[in-house]
Amino acid sequence: MNLRGCAAQILARVLSDDGQSLTAALDHGLPKLSDSKDRAFVQALCYGVIRHYYALDFVLGKLLTKPLKQKDGDIKALLLVGLYQLQHMRVKSHAAVSETVAATSHKPWARSLVNAVLRNYLRDAEALQQACTADNQAQYNHPEWMLALLKHDWPDHYEKILHANDQQPPMTLRVNLLQGSRSAYLEQLTAQGIAAQAIDCCDTAIRLDQALAVEQLPGFSQGRVSVQDIAAQLAAELLDVQVGQQVLDLCAAPGGKTAAILERQPALAGLLAIDVDQTRLLRVEDNLRRLNLVAATLAADACHPESWAEDRRFDRILLDAPCSGLGVIRRHPDIKFLRRAADIAALQALQAQILQSAWQLLAPGGILLYATCSVLKQENEQQIAAFLAQHRDASEIPIAAHWGMPRPHGRQIITGDRQMDGFYYAKLSKSI
Repeated sequence: MNLRGCAAQILARVLSDDGQSLTAALDHGLPKLSDSKDRAFVQALCYGVIRHYYALDFVLGKLLTKPLKQKDGDIKALLLVGLYQLQHMRVKSHAAVSETVAATSHKPWARSLVNAVLRNYLRDAEALQQACTADNQAQYNHPEWMLALLKHDWPDHYEKILHANDQQPPMTLRVNLLQGSRSAYLEQLTAQGIAAQAIDCCDTAIRLDQALAVEQLPGFSQGRVSVQDIAAQLAAELLDVQVGQQVLDLCAAPGGKTAAILERQPALAGLLAIDVDQTRLLRVEDNLRRLNLVAATLAADACHPESWAEDRRFDRILLDAPCSGLGVIRRHPDIKFLRRAADIAALQALQAQILQSAWQLLAPGGILLYATCSVLKQENEQQIAAFLAQHRDASEIPIAAHWGMPRPHGRQIITGDRQMDGFYYAKLSKSI
């Protein structure tokens, strides 16, 4: 199978009008490839094209004499694959062109078009790249509405966020302290020639110098470590769970934070992980099984606890709220393409509804930790400000930390700060 053609087929599923997520498209396309190196190459092409989509699309528009028809989305995707190779990969230009052209065998008419576009790019590359600087979307590789929001919220930081969003994120591990210390695991990595370092702002975090397959990590299948960004690992410590408490994890899938809570405090009276998506909840259960941890799981709507909570009250609640995901674009670059400006207000309303419902389930004296992987103020500090104004029994617990930045409410991590994902946390207590 032509690998460029395979990448184009995957990308066409993402770039269509009713586009799939890149994760879903890869899950559909990669199993067709038996060789791990081929899968890695195709995945790199797909992530690269989506990460740099707006600049690539701008250049392609300059090279085409007329737009391609909608039914030829696969050819457009193939042209983007070709341009990405020529701009960003260490692939010899003649090989990139010839292999990309060869992928048009199913549509012979496109052969000359693909060949001409890629060769014209090679001839005029410098001028085309310079032209990108005159177009906001092409220069910053983000849609205009997203650029406007980030610039409005973070006038002093938005360029740093945009730059971080276009980088490949580091691979970070969470050490399961129930099975041994972080220092002991670092020694295991060193013994196997895997370069890594401890992260000072999180006592469970290790960052690898280079990403690798989880099967190569010592003790992964036995639950010694999990893959989780540093910013996400902070939740378990902030929740401050104690022996004998009842804990609720809302919007729990895929279960990384659920597991981290149990690893930090295994002697709970109980932990209930809720997610509205039954399929995603299976991933929570799979993660817990690998880590030899136990929690109750339930597919249910966090907005309507009356249908499942009965009279239960919880000492600690983690609300990892549904959000725009603008803090994890570097891990999910298709967010730039699939997210819409209109989504933000709808998400903000959903967050407020879940927060209100969760508050009813918090026991007096309990703590609720509100978290998002967003950097938008309306999903974060403004959401908490509105909630505190409406609930006299709620007070904020300040988060004193050496990571992120204090906000009027909560603490914000800007994408790329200490190589972390963009995250927000606010800690609320309920009066007795």
